Amino acid sequence: MNKVEKGEDRRSRRSQKLLKKGLLELMLEKRFSAISVRDVTERADMNRGTFYLHYPDTTALLQSVETDMLAEAQLLIDEHIAEFEAGGSLRPVFKPILDYIVKHRPEFEALFANNSTSNFTDRLQELIHRNGVSLVRAKFHTASSAQMDFLISFIGYGLIGLIKTWFDQDMVLPREDLVRQADRLVNGAAMGILSDAGEFKKNETPHIGAETGENV
Repeated sequence: MNKVEKGEDRRSRRSQKLLKKGLLELMLEKRFSAISVRDVTERADMNRGTFYLHYPDTTALLQSVETDMLAEAQLLIDEHIAEFEAGGSLRPVFKPILDYIVKHRPEFEALFANNSTSNFTDRLQELIHRNGVSLVRAKFHTASSAQMDFLISFIGYGLIGLIKTWFDQDMVLPREDLVRQADRLVNGAAMGILSDAGEFKKNETPHIGAETGENV
């Protein structure tokens, strides 16, 4: 890539970053359905031609914003996944992701509020499912595919629901307590859904969440 191409690439990335920033700012002020391309370009101080060089419409821009945030979450999962595999607790993975979500709370709340437009919750669930199946499978070898699907779906939407409710309550519950509840949710779901597969014996210490020293 020559200097001209590098310069154009940097300008392109900068333009996309400013457009995404403008959209997120607007989504804190009004519903996504009420935001036009003109609104975004005026907020980003760009012309409409620049917008259409990168995105066909505001929905595509919103989906690009979501893709960036989900990619950041995936990086955090990759960074801490070995700790989950070693200890069997959700905490090492969930805590840094929760910290990231809290850091970007306004953006996540805006995305949750406009979920009907882009199915952000479903995309987040897909992220959880993609990472969760292989991890849970490694610990519960005899579980059927149907049991795995039920477990990951329950865990995924349960964790998303915990975070949304926590935001709705203005995070009055201490963060560490929320992490503990999330760990219990995963542990309880595994015990309830996988027990028929003989994964847990009576009075057996659960594999997931064992580091907490708590039996749920």
